[in-house]
Amino acid sequence: MRGSHCYQPIFHPGAWHPAAGIVNCPPDLEEFLVARKKIAIIGVGKIAQDQHLPVIDKSEDFVVAATVSLRGLGHDNVPVFRTPAELYRAMPEVKLVAVCTPPGVRHAIVREAIDAGMDVLMEKPPTPTVSELDDLVAYAKKKKKILFQTWHSQYNAAVDQAKKLLKRDGIKSLRIDWRESVRKWHPGQDWVWEPGGFGVCDPGINALSIFSKIMPFPAFVESAQLKFPSNKQTPVDVEIVFKSDEKHQPKMSAGFNWLEESGEIWTISVETEKGDQIKLEKGGSVLRVNGVVKVEKPSEEYEGIYERFAELLKKNKSDVDAAPLRLVADAFLLGSRENVDAFEW
Repeated sequence: MRGSHCYQPIFHPGAWHPAAGIVNCPPDLEEFLVARKKIAIIGVGKIAQDQHLPVIDKSEDFVVAATVSLRGLGHDNVPVFRTPAELYRAMPEVKLVAVCTPPGVRHAIVREAIDAGMDVLMEKPPTPTVSELDDLVAYAKKKKKILFQTWHSQYNAAVDQAKKLLKRDGIKSLRIDWRESVRKWHPGQDWVWEPGGFGVCDPGINALSIFSKIMPFPAFVESAQLKFPSNKQTPVDVEIVFKSDEKHQPKMSAGFNWLEESGEIWTISVETEKGDQIKLEKGGSVLRVNGVVKVEKPSEEYEGIYERFAELLKKNKSDVDAAPLRLVADAFLLGSRENVDAFEW
C-alpha cells in the first residue's frame, strides 16, 4: 500500500528480501490489505503498464505482489524477478499470476505456473496455436487449477445489449471494420511481425471476440485475403468472409487494417431481419440503434476482467473461450496471400 500510513521496504529490480510486507499499518487498513489477493504480473509490456497494473492498483479484490520481467521492469516498490521460477521460489505465498507476455512464449509459461500451483489469468491472444490452448485447458483441469482466458472487448454493456437484440431480431447482414495504427499501439514491438505474432489479427481478434459473443448462431470463415508486408511474416491487412448454416444466408464480413493513422475505427454494423440498423462503436463501448445512442459508458474492460477473475476464484471455476482464436486460425488456413509494400517503423 502506498502512502504515508505505513512503511513498505523498497525493492530493486531482481531483488527480494525475506522481510517483504507491510508493517505498522492501522488495523482497518491491514484488514483491507489482507482481504486482497496477491497477484504477480508476468510480462511488463505496454498492455500490462497501461491496463493491468493500474486496474489492479484500484481493485478491491487484488494487489500487485511482484512482477516478472527480463528487462527488470517493476511497479512501485514490489519485488521484480527475471524469471517466473525465481518468483515461485522466493514468494510461495503468491498463488495467482496474470500472464501478459507475447503469445509465442505463453504455453510454456502457463504450464510452469500451473505446476507451481498458480491460478492463471491470460492476456489475449492466448497462444499462437489452437492446439496449445487446448492443452492448457486440459492441463489446468488435470491439475485442478483455474485458467481464465481474457477477451477484454467482451466486457462492455453495449456488447451485452447488442447480443440480446440480435438474439431477438436476427441478422440480415453484418460488417466488421477494425482499423488502427500499429505504430501507436505496438511501437517498435517487432514480435508482432514474427511468426506467431498475429499481425493485424492481434487487434482483429478483439473484434472477433465481440462477434463470437453476440452471434445468435454459429458462424464460420468461408474465405480470407491476407496482405503481408514484403519484409514481414504476419499480415498488415485482412479481409474475411463468413458463412453460416442459416437458411436466409446473411452476408457477413470483416476488414482489419494496421496502417490507419486518422484514428481508431473499431465498429461492427448489423442490419437485423426486422430492418433495424445496429452499430457497435469505439471497440464495443457504444451501441447505436437506427442512429440513436442506446448505450454509452466509459470503457472499464479490464475492471470487468478482474471482477470476473475474482468471481471465478470464488467459484473455483475456469473460463476459456477459444472461439476468437479458432476464427483467426481458420482465416490463416483458408486465406490467400498477397505481398504488399514493405513496412518500416
